[in-house]
Amino acid sequence: MVLGIQAGTLLWGLLTAAGLSALLATSSLAYEMLRWAGVVYLVWMGGKMLWHSRRGDAGEATASEQPESGGWWQAFRRGLLTNVLNPKVGAFYVAMLPQFIPDDVPHAAMGVLLAGVHVCEGLLWSALLIGFAGLVRGWLRKPSVRRGLDRLTGLIVIGFGLRLAAQQS
Repeated sequence: MVLGIQAGTLLWGLLTAAGLSALLATSSLAYEMLRWAGVVYLVWMGGKMLWHSRRGDAGEATASEQPESGGWWQAFRRGLLTNVLNPKVGAFYVAMLPQFIPDDVPHAAMGVLLAGVHVCEGLLWSALLIGFAGLVRGWLRKPSVRRGLDRLTGLIVIGFGLRLAAQQS
């Protein structure tokens, strides 16, 4: 999932450098379409987490062992979709990226380079979180803890989706 999120970050950097996120900033229709796709995806993903924790199959096996998880490809895709369908990432890049691109350099190359720096920072932060999770692995593997974390995370993801739905463009 981490690699998918970071691939989405890199994609947003490339799209911003190519001018696509400027389209989102100026076209309310394009922004609204992306925003509502993100809302639907977040609410669906959070609801799925809540449903699986309710049935008791959360925590029965690790994510890679669960038959419906689909392995690393589904985790990558989930991270990528979560990031790409988040118009706030595009808005962030529109607001931040151009001010760091000098006039005398190719915008696309510099945009990808700056997004690459952002990706490296994200990978470092994720590595720290994964390392911490490794320290408390035994506790995290308890079925009751996993169900509780899945419920909490599902509610938070749905909350993000509802907040995105309630925001004005």
